[in-house]
Amino acid sequence: MVELPGVAATLRSGRRLLPVDPADLIPLPEGSTLYALPGRTAVGITPEGGLSPLPGRGAVAAFLPPGYSLFGLASYESARGAPLLPLFAYSALCWWRGAFHVPAARVEIDVKHDPAQFDDAALPARVGRMRARHPGNRLVAHLADRCALRYGCANAKNLFLERWECPVPLAPACNAACVGCISALPDAPIPSPQERLTFVPTAAEVLEFALPHLQSAPRAMLSFGQGCEGEPLLQAGLIEEVVRAIRRATARGTLHLNTNGSRPDLVERLCDAGLDSIRVSLNSARAQPYHAYYRPAGYGFEEVVRSLEVATGRGCFTSINYLAFPGFTDADEEVAALERLIERTRLDLIQWRNLNIDPEAYLDVVQLGEATPARGMRRLHDHLRTRFPRLRHGYVNPPRESFVASAMGRE
Repeated sequence: MVELPGVAATLRSGRRLLPVDPADLIPLPEGSTLYALPGRTAVGITPEGGLSPLPGRGAVAAFLPPGYSLFGLASYESARGAPLLPLFAYSALCWWRGAFHVPAARVEIDVKHDPAQFDDAALPARVGRMRARHPGNRLVAHLADRCALRYGCANAKNLFLERWECPVPLAPACNAACVGCISALPDAPIPSPQERLTFVPTAAEVLEFALPHLQSAPRAMLSFGQGCEGEPLLQAGLIEEVVRAIRRATARGTLHLNTNGSRPDLVERLCDAGLDSIRVSLNSARAQPYHAYYRPAGYGFEEVVRSLEVATGRGCFTSINYLAFPGFTDADEEVAALERLIERTRLDLIQWRNLNIDPEAYLDVVQLGEATPARGMRRLHDHLRTRFPRLRHGYVNPPRESFVASAMGRE
């Protein structure tokens, strides 16, 4: 780390490089990872007040732990032929008042995804004991060997720690070809960070571990739809069978679906079967950027919005997995569209997720203009809290115990 007197830090907002506002800064959160960005030179503001690449100073970025929303991305100038960056979110990083800081805010009060909640040294023994209880269960083996031990998935670890949210991946196929998909990128020049599920489990395989989890785990939740699979609605019949079997056996715990929302008719069926909550993933509240990023097959943005409406109408707790990108998400046109979406669907929660993608590549995907006006991510968060006081903001799926207040607020 070298401090350059008189050179001010910058960040990326869309296509613009801007000064870092100290009001947006927080100390670098524990559990963050620092990355060097190959083929990219850091950019600062010189004493003369102009933006300038800093020769010999390679660009760096921070990847923040769950629970934090980014307000600005790493600022740099790319050399010709610079490699495409892997699928991470690249926060701006600066040295301020004797410590590393990032422009971000904590948006989640629940600590269940915080790194400090996981004792990885004890995990292999817990995995071994559960695998011994479920010999031959392909889904338990998948969640153990790949998800918990190899990828460090927090929810997969929870299954073996016998607590909180437990994942239930079911679908090897998908009806979208997301530009930033973490489990299948057949046309991308970079490898996927995860391997996708290769089989469809049986209802018996799911119920063998899922039902005991719901019956005994604290704040128990089952979530269908994970990063290691495709679209769970393509296995809606299996989900419905599992949900109905569980609700015949117990009323305990939360049954949740993470989905692209492509089939509102199937969402309706699952809500009627006993689903408690649903989260729909979006990178935009507008059709054109949504289609450019998700590249849906056989459905469109209107079906996605309709799924949220259906779920709300059936009494499900509804949220969006909002893939935020500073300079795009807080742009005036996008904010106006988000407001319309909230009003139309009566959302309960925005889960603020930082979009994991090479920043310059994403700007080309959504065709963001050079001079697109944006209000700033911190101001966007403040605006939405004022404009929609009932709307919740967070990062993780909440358990059913917390739904009552939101449901009352819809009335």
